Amino acid sequence: MGEENRIPKEEGLDNSLKILKDGYRFILNRQHRFQSNVLETRLLGEKAICLTGKETAKLFYDNDKFKRSGAAPKKAQKTLFGVGGVQGLDGEAHHHRKALFMSLMDKKDLQQIVDLTRKQWESSSVKWQSEKSVELYEESKKILTQVACDWTGVPLKKSEVDKRAEQLGDLFESAASLGIKHLKGRKSRVAAEKWLEDLVEKVREDEISLPEDRALYTFSWHKDHEGKLLDKSVVAVELLNLLRPIVAISVYICFSALAVHQFPEESNKLKTGEDERLQRFVQEVRRYYPFFPFTVARVKEDFNWEGYTFEKDTLTLLDLYGTNHHPDFWENPDRFEPDRFKTWDGSPFDFIPQGGGEFDIGHRCAGEWITIDIMKVSLDYLVNSISYDLPKQDLSFSMTEMPSLPESRIIMENIRLNA
Repeated sequence: MGEENRIPKEEGLDNSLKILKDGYRFILNRQHRFQSNVLETRLLGEKAICLTGKETAKLFYDNDKFKRSGAAPKKAQKTLFGVGGVQGLDGEAHHHRKALFMSLMDKKDLQQIVDLTRKQWESSSVKWQSEKSVELYEESKKILTQVACDWTGVPLKKSEVDKRAEQLGDLFESAASLGIKHLKGRKSRVAAEKWLEDLVEKVREDEISLPEDRALYTFSWHKDHEGKLLDKSVVAVELLNLLRPIVAISVYICFSALAVHQFPEESNKLKTGEDERLQRFVQEVRRYYPFFPFTVARVKEDFNWEGYTFEKDTLTLLDLYGTNHHPDFWENPDRFEPDRFKTWDGSPFDFIPQGGGEFDIGHRCAGEWITIDIMKVSLDYLVNSISYDLPKQDLSFSMTEMPSLPESRIIMENIRLNA
């Protein structure tokens, strides 16, 4: 028998409200206090184990020890994830469904989304020249809604862009909200699923003609690991698991523009358009700024790790933001230093802004490559294809609101195309 370690425990009957106070630093603050990467608290009326750091991330993504089914809060299912999607599957069902998403990630598909993104930036910036000012965040959502629909084969009329961009934005903007904003997110989830369910029916009834390599077609005819055609409601959820994350990249685009403004000594290096510099800058934006605070799972069966006892069905949170800022793995974690990625070893466990683990068999976001490519195109366009002025505005961002964004959403004026 190995030596048993007692998991440090935070006092209190329920510490859920402290998440609202501490936000993205909720777990990291406790890691500093207890000097432990494993700690216990109480959330939503039950015991919860919090993990942070590379080694605990490896543990968290061990599919023999943790399960995702039933782990996500019901509130998040009603807005962010939906019911029946890949995030909540385990075992063979998860591997089979994940393969469907990974089938869209070959070089041809990724190049297509790069081309679509550049095309939308070009057409949008032409219009912006005649505008007194634009809000980058809202414009980015519209750009990426069109990119996402074009890429997946989802029909989208120009008159629908604003409506669908708002609906898709609501899904991730309301995930951690209460009250009216949460209800708006639920309403948008219902409307978006109905929109896509109707399209799935039309594909199956041969009322829509589209290429067979488009996700709308592929997902509509996909069969599960038991050979059964997916219910149209599940197809709608999975299509939203493509559309929603693409539109959510608008958060990163906003932070990219902020970084260009805040760190001119770094952004000036991008004027060569060199891909590797763009890549490092994008990766540092994803590491440095807040995106997702943590992800959740439940213990599959009782087990012991490093002397710590994990009991079956215990809610477990992995700290994404804290792992990306962990001083044991990142030198000067609170500095914006893109060149740190010159020597990063590509570990799937110490840099996890969208989750960790392996792409093919784990729960790491299948769209991470898409995120990076869209961010690089967008960053290059902001730095090298257009010029603009930033009027006086509030560029601060909250560490408690989720998702966090610059308060002004980045107001741009006097936009002009570079020669």
